[in-house]
Amino acid sequence: MERAARIYQYGPPEVLKIEPIEVPVPGPGEALVRHTAIGLNFVEVYFRRGTFQMPALPAVLGNEGAGIVEAIGPGVEEVAVGDRVVYADSPLGAYATVRVYPADQLVHIPTAISDDQAAASFLRGVTARMLLKDVVPLHPGDTVLYHGAAGGVGLLFAQWAKAARHPCHRHRIQRRKGCRRARRRLHRDDRLSHA
Repeated sequence: MERAARIYQYGPPEVLKIEPIEVPVPGPGEALVRHTAIGLNFVEVYFRRGTFQMPALPAVLGNEGAGIVEAIGPGVEEVAVGDRVVYADSPLGAYATVRVYPADQLVHIPTAISDDQAAASFLRGVTARMLLKDVVPLHPGDTVLYHGAAGGVGLLFAQWAKAARHPCHRHRIQRRKGCRRARRRLHRDDRLSHA
């Protein structure tokens, strides 16, 4: 029996209801994915609480998952039955054992990456890549100062920046995660109030 965690109203964790679901049939351009792992992201707390509104209630939360393609709809050429895939972002619905998802937004998981790793890091990796390549294209030797680099995106960003030979400056303990050196002086010279 397939299951999903649904919300019928906004509120605390207790509003999540695990219920049986029918196996969805993929339509044109869609693939049916059987989840082997899903990513849990803090933004889903905002959706559950109602800070961010869902398109409609009831709703299944979750925007990041990995799994195996079990069926494809008409016109799908990007993936095939049996492929290991990962996805992130809309449409929501990862808090389920199976779900349909737009096939052209699925990404094949490399053999060296486990489904757990893919589901836990894909959204963060896509965000770090966007910051490094699209927001401000960096070039070898550019210096980077990343505030708040202790989280998932920051850790990936710092490691990726270091690998691309961008000196990356972060504070104290974060330097263990990939930055060449920390700039404690920035802390001492900071004249802004953080109260």
